[in-house]
Amino acid sequence: MRKGKKYQDSLKQFDKTFFYTPFEAFELVCKISKVKFDETVELHLKLGVDSRHADQQVRGAVNLPHGTGKEIKVLVIAKNEKIDEALEAGADYVGFEDFIHKIQNDKWFEFDVIVATPDVMGTLGKIGKILGPKGLMPNPKSGTVTFDVAKAVKELKAGKVEYRLDKTNIIHLPIGKVSFGFQKLCENFDAVMNAIMKSKPSGSKGQYIKSVVVCSTMGPGIKVAFNKVEG
Repeated sequence: MRKGKKYQDSLKQFDKTFFYTPFEAFELVCKISKVKFDETVELHLKLGVDSRHADQQVRGAVNLPHGTGKEIKVLVIAKNEKIDEALEAGADYVGFEDFIHKIQNDKWFEFDVIVATPDVMGTLGKIGKILGPKGLMPNPKSGTVTFDVAKAVKELKAGKVEYRLDKTNIIHLPIGKVSFGFQKLCENFDAVMNAIMKSKPSGSKGQYIKSVVVCSTMGPGIKVAFNKVEG
């Protein structure tokens, strides 16, 4: 499929074969953005692990210093006093079986992330086949299964994001907006890379980070010299 004129013009402003430092890469991302809306800046990491093996999974969450630039809608599945705690913390939707039925029967997905208390996971697990493929099933590793719902909601609202491998061993992650400027994007990037490096599985052999690419929503991918990231 042929890309549009703005995309083609963007390609002329950098070398597709060159590996840039993170600072240079984000400077380019901001410079070549030509659309009229504030694009999301994305990070794509190819890891040298095999997601088919349980001991090589890479999954977790990280607090971005400057957030994502997107308003995150949080659904909390909980009972009793935890409902009030979640509402006071700023959750957008809070309930228990009513929301589980709404997702199951009405195919309702007007939220970005689910936080659940451990005591409701048995019931929530009944719709795991619906939530799982969409990456919406709460998980202790990402901090979304917890009794401290207030802390979880506040962190998500402040810019905490989850990262996880897909079936092709790639992590795709939004790390801000073009309007942030390259300095803030670099700081968000550093936070993500530090978290992913710390998440290196014990079962991982050989080169851990295979490739690092950053881009804006409508822009071309820019290669990052990952040896400058690791070192």
